[in-house]
Amino acid sequence: MVALSTQEKEIPFLKQENPLMGSLLEHNRDRLNFYMRLWQEHGNVVGFHFGPFPGVAFFAPEQVRSILVEHGYDFDKGVAIHTIFRAVVGDGIFSSEGEFHRRQRKIMAPPFQPRHIVSYADTMVRYSEQIQRQWQDGEKILINHAMTDLTMSIIGKVLFDADVLKETDELGNAFTMMFSYVGKELTRLIHLPLGWPLPGHAQVRTAARLLQDRLRQMIRERRMRPLDERNDVLSLLLRARYDDGSAMDEDQIIAEALTLFGAGHETTAVALTWAWYLLTQNPERYRKMRQEVDTVLQGRSPTYDALAQLPYTVQVFKEALRLYPPAYAFTRTALKDVLIDGYRVRKNTVALMAPWVMHRNPEHFPDPERFEPERFGPEREKLIPRYAFLPFGAGPRICLGNHFAMMEGPLLLATLAQRVSFEFVSGQQVIPNPSNTLTLRPRDNVSMIVRRRV
Repeated sequence: MVALSTQEKEIPFLKQENPLMGSLLEHNRDRLNFYMRLWQEHGNVVGFHFGPFPGVAFFAPEQVRSILVEHGYDFDKGVAIHTIFRAVVGDGIFSSEGEFHRRQRKIMAPPFQPRHIVSYADTMVRYSEQIQRQWQDGEKILINHAMTDLTMSIIGKVLFDADVLKETDELGNAFTMMFSYVGKELTRLIHLPLGWPLPGHAQVRTAARLLQDRLRQMIRERRMRPLDERNDVLSLLLRARYDDGSAMDEDQIIAEALTLFGAGHETTAVALTWAWYLLTQNPERYRKMRQEVDTVLQGRSPTYDALAQLPYTVQVFKEALRLYPPAYAFTRTALKDVLIDGYRVRKNTVALMAPWVMHRNPEHFPDPERFEPERFGPEREKLIPRYAFLPFGAGPRICLGNHFAMMEGPLLLATLAQRVSFEFVSGQQVIPNPSNTLTLRPRDNVSMIVRRRV
């Protein structure tokens, strides 16, 4: 780890910005290239404006560590996250702050500890086996929708013990609508209240009410029976107690459940979509992963224990997360003046960090645009600075489901790779487009042809 500077330095700000909008229009037009331009032209630290509001981009691993770990509670998520998420979802673990966030994280952490998530592995594999049985040899599928349906079904079972939950179902559609609204609103400079009679607002409010009502029904059903009869996360949250012996109230449980659902299916679905795309564009590495799966599993369904014998499959998933991190950028707002690597981040200033850029730094990832899972092999991975690879954040706000995702992704890759192969349909242009979404989805649907394996 490179030592941070203790001598105060002046933040270099962009000199050519729109006098009214700052860099907001360029950011909203093509944010990935905007982030890359900031780093390539100005280095690891550069200031900018979104409208009248100042921000500072930090791209060095040690700077990101300082913000997220050392000063984790000297920053918060910012007004936009608070306003938009709380209006739609409630004040769940993603948007809560300070002592309340610490209290919520402590009570919610046990279901996502490695020793507990092992029990979800069979569910992940079972749903993967089910979805591939629906595909006919030679059938053309939209891999992005297939992965969303799969991960949505898995998280629906894990969280709610619900057997049918996918993008096309009423509840799945409501989730999609609600989180699409959040993604669009986060790109706006001014956030108009959800209660205002504006286009789309009524549908979002209806979707939120539908989800809240269904969750209240699920909670009532569980309270009619002994809570220890079920092992889904909703039941675990109902049983959980704070240090003083009190339980979460119903509104808070609903807010946390909605937050977990959104985070629990979207990020993994996006990562898997990019993993299959990358594999179909790199046939030698696709063959290498299939060979590992065939040799280790020999026709058996994978288990959690089998992951230790599938290192290359895990490396493939990590490399997909590197090249196309679902959380491609995130921000924190300073609660007071904070010194980061000698640069004074003033109170209320936004600090921007972009894994999209950091994962493409050739100093840490040679030939960074190349799909090379081997860079996450045991010896080479040791050479990567700790905070240079940042798919799940870091510090006290690190993604609660990071262990869940790192189990689910490789298990789903192995299960499907054993049964089918995918062929990329030629003529498509697959471009990442984070506009109006919370994660790094492809701009368009991605078509693939299913080939059943003998």
